[in-house]
Amino acid sequence: MAGHRVGLIGLGNMGGRIARRIAAAGHEVLGHDLDPKAAPAAGVTPAATIAEAVRGADSVLMSLPDDAAVEAVVLGEGGVLDTVRAGQVVADLGTSSPARTARLHAVLAGRGVEYLDAGVSGGPAAADAGTLTIMAGGSPAALARLDGLFRAFAAKIFHLGGSGAGHTAKLLNNFLNATTLSATAEVMVAGRAAGLNPATLLDVINASSGASYASRHRFPAIIRGDYLEGGLTGALMMKDLVLYVDLLRTLGVPSLHAAGPMAGFGLAGRLGYGDRVSNRVVDALGDVAGGIRIQGEAS
Repeated sequence: MAGHRVGLIGLGNMGGRIARRIAAAGHEVLGHDLDPKAAPAAGVTPAATIAEAVRGADSVLMSLPDDAAVEAVVLGEGGVLDTVRAGQVVADLGTSSPARTARLHAVLAGRGVEYLDAGVSGGPAAADAGTLTIMAGGSPAALARLDGLFRAFAAKIFHLGGSGAGHTAKLLNNFLNATTLSATAEVMVAGRAAGLNPATLLDVINASSGASYASRHRFPAIIRGDYLEGGLTGALMMKDLVLYVDLLRTLGVPSLHAAGPMAGFGLAGRLGYGDRVSNRVVDALGDVAGGIRIQGEAS
């Protein structure tokens, strides 16, 4: 697949890293972002408009923050729908509503264009290392066409089913991510309030049944004062939780556990942490517990 031309729309925290990995693998990337400095910073060819990025590409990737941004890019004037040509593949690498994804799939199919939902997971560190996980929905043939391209930035690629299936899996995964992050934050603040040494408490958790990705990969850094800035923000985490609850509503499945993380990230947003990395939920909980921080040894 060497020499593939990619239009990549959205060169933010994840998109810029993905663009850099694709370019390093020998593909030409036409990058478009609202920030004109984003493409040069990612080391890719700037595209002044969405149309320019789409028109010159063999396939189009979008790394955008939410449904509203995706719909504006695809359906807006001068957007993807106005410019695509039959035979192209368009992939949404973000976290979007499965129902909206299916609608966009149908619209683009009318132009002879394949649309993949291909949400990525792993965060900035995995993007830099090229070890992201992709959860894909849509045509197996379309996914196969982009397999070589995806391998430039992903170590694991899963095909979940038809259009929307990838974004469904992404929402389910992100709910567990939000739940374990907020719950571990609560436990660490409580442990600090009880006078326990945060590092020792974390060692206990990670050697026991309470261990999670959050306890193993996030909190060892957080207790050293490194919040792993650059990851998913609290506001985007909250957006994913709302999409998750709406998904379960449409499926007729009760959500017994969404209240906890929604309260945690809702609190974080109200206290001014919404635009900060979602790991800051631990500080929001610490704030309302009397200004507790989990860094350093307990006295």
